[in-house]
Amino acid sequence: MTDTHTHLYMPDVYPDGGVGAVERAIAAGVGRMVFPCVNLESLPAMNSLHDRFPEATRIAIGLHPTDLTPSWEADLDRMEEMLEAGGYAAVGETGIDFYHDRSMGDEQRRAFARQLGWAQKHDLPVIIHSRDGLDLTLDTIAGLHGSLPRLIFHSFTGTTADVEQIRSVCNPWFGINGVATFKNAPALREAIPEIGLDSILLETDSPWLSPAPHRGKTNESARIPHIRDCVAATLGTTPEEVERITDRTAASLFGFPA
Repeated sequence: MTDTHTHLYMPDVYPDGGVGAVERAIAAGVGRMVFPCVNLESLPAMNSLHDRFPEATRIAIGLHPTDLTPSWEADLDRMEEMLEAGGYAAVGETGIDFYHDRSMGDEQRRAFARQLGWAQKHDLPVIIHSRDGLDLTLDTIAGLHGSLPRLIFHSFTGTTADVEQIRSVCNPWFGINGVATFKNAPALREAIPEIGLDSILLETDSPWLSPAPHRGKTNESARIPHIRDCVAATLGTTPEEVERITDRTAASLFGFPA
């Protein structure tokens, strides 16, 4: 199984640097994990954990929309230099987030557009964070010149109408996580058949959004089976089929062995 979005490297949450959480994931059958970056400060811990488990993990580089500082352009300059040096399987996470604050909307758009350009240049997938900013997210994507990069709408919690709106602009993959197991998320479960298994990726977004029956606890990649089983039940198929298809998709996107 593959967890396509997990922050196990966060030292304030995982005191051992995430080593134990990765080991527990592997023991649970989740042998592949993707670590998205959120800012420059997160890179050393993320890279260190990847170096410890190079076969089981892949890393992305990007600037999260809520981590923009007054020096965000210089931060992106530094990240771009690191991306040019190689070793990264994706760009992100990046995107638009207006959940708490809309004051840096233009800066978020510009930062997102620049990182989409990295993905185009290097032929890498983009891990998109879109929260209360779908219209601007899609406008930014639509404004790109040339072929669109491969896009992943991470932590998708929207509706069937949201899926249709997104697909009017692009044809991405959708990261489904523990929210799908929540009792108060029927609209997301209704959207999953509209998305279709070939366009689904499994993720935890650890340490957040722990699935039922662990809701409210610190999340870990080892809980991917709960999400897999929920997707299977929602689609009326088997957990084995969900695992097979989502693993194949993740391998293709992030460079894991087929």
